[in-house]
Amino acid sequence: MSKEHAYELTVEWTGNSGTGTSGYRQFERSHTIQAASKPPLLASSDPAFRGDATRYNPEDLLVASLASCHMLWYLHLCAEAGIIVVAYSDTATGIMAETPDGGGHFREVTLHPLVTVAAAHMQAPAAALHERAHQLCFIANSVNFPVRHQPTITIPDAARS
Repeated sequence: MSKEHAYELTVEWTGNSGTGTSGYRQFERSHTIQAASKPPLLASSDPAFRGDATRYNPEDLLVASLASCHMLWYLHLCAEAGIIVVAYSDTATGIMAETPDGGGHFREVTLHPLVTVAAAHMQAPAAALHERAHQLCFIANSVNFPVRHQPTITIPDAARS
């Protein structure tokens, strides 16, 4: 039996500079994203599209969603497998291509997880679990472009001796 989960949030445009959308250059792309009981995310468009570079843009959030989903599944799988992860970070990258009509699409996202496990014997099984995490990630299963992962698995310096 499958389960469904619903998500609701509010996106509110805050970029009216006084004349609304009277012209392409007359308004800011600033907006807030908020879900109940959570702090707001300050967002805009990418600076290439007249956005505010100090705010998250939809493209950032898509890449972040993929990286976060992968990490959460990965940590879950490691816990089940008895692999002790002591640190995890990911510098995820995405490539978006603009199309001649002004639209565009993501061509790919690559995750670069840097995982530290407690002991050397955990490295190989820890590396293998990235593929399973990828298969289970809800967000990766929902996009129409490749999501690759290039993990690095390390152990703490103290475990090397």
